[in-house]
Amino acid sequence: MYMRVLTVISGISVALALVGPSSSQADLQIAQFSGDANKPKRHFRVRNSAALSPEEAQKIYSGLRDKMAGLYRISNHPVAKQFLNWRKYNTSPYISATHGKRYLNNYANKKAHAYGKYENAGRLPVGSIIAKDSFSVTEDGKVNYGPLFIMEKMKKGFNYVTADWRYIMIMPDGSLMGETKGIDAQKVKYCIGCHLAKERHDHLYFLPKKFRVKAK
Repeated sequence: MYMRVLTVISGISVALALVGPSSSQADLQIAQFSGDANKPKRHFRVRNSAALSPEEAQKIYSGLRDKMAGLYRISNHPVAKQFLNWRKYNTSPYISATHGKRYLNNYANKKAHAYGKYENAGRLPVGSIIAKDSFSVTEDGKVNYGPLFIMEKMKKGFNYVTADWRYIMIMPDGSLMGETKGIDAQKVKYCIGCHLAKERHDHLYFLPKKFRVKAK
């Protein structure tokens, strides 16, 4: 599949080449990573990520969203089938250095409604789910579908180190990259170490303040 999307970056109209769906291998080809690909130490990092305005990022995402969601659903994971019906907590896609310089959107289910209080959210209850779909745009105009990142709060005792969060990554071809205490758990182990830095906020990172939907 190949298409071109006309947008404006830094005042210049450019045709963005949309490459997708990306497989795990294709994602590796556009990324740099630390450590073994089967046991990475961080998210695969996009090379030459383009800086977009909120309006540019939103325009691109609007054209990708439904197609990406359809590809995630190939996994048959229930979150992949539901997350677009949940509340979105960002006003437009934002670039996340901790997710390999991809553009992200933050969705959360009803159980996780306190997520909208951000740093004042406290410990989220069992059943809370945070889902982040992603895409990348490079300086030469290539747009790539990115993974769906999922955090699910499990029952007490699931994993003391993660504060009972389960980390799941679904690749943009619908394949499962890894799942905490599940298939290929070693491939998402680095998520645990990264989120430990936010232990006082229930292991949650929050999006930049200028992109936040106002807390209710």
